[in-house]
Amino acid sequence: MIEISPEAWAVMVDHAQACYPNECCGILIGSETDGKRHSTLAIACRNAYEGEQKDRFEIDPHDQIAAERKARELSLGVLGFFHSHPDEGAYFSQTDLKNHWPFYSNVVLSVRSRQVADAKCFQVDVDQTASTEEELIWPKS
Repeated sequence: MIEISPEAWAVMVDHAQACYPNECCGILIGSETDGKRHSTLAIACRNAYEGEQKDRFEIDPHDQIAAERKARELSLGVLGFFHSHPDEGAYFSQTDLKNHWPFYSNVVLSVRSRQVADAKCFQVDVDQTASTEEELIWPKS
């Protein structure tokens, strides 16, 4: 289970809307207690994918290092990642499965006409052969 704070959610939504019609990407930072994750900070990252970005993303390595440093400064940890699916549902694709690290929370935002329509979270197994949906608690207006 991962809960996204209103402040982190606002960053995620703003980034998804600003990147539309391309995929956005970012990193979730927070704490974990008794298997419950609470993301208090979302860091918007540059999509460094060098091809068509409508259905692909790659987190800029410089942004990833900066996010990890920020987490350490705050005595928090990297809990997972987020990205958007422009004009698609909030599902975990085969491409997502092959390119995500096991055990992290991976939030997918469905963005339609520049508005977030839905969000879901997934965790990848150790072999990157399957994902399971993880409970996601996010501020809904």
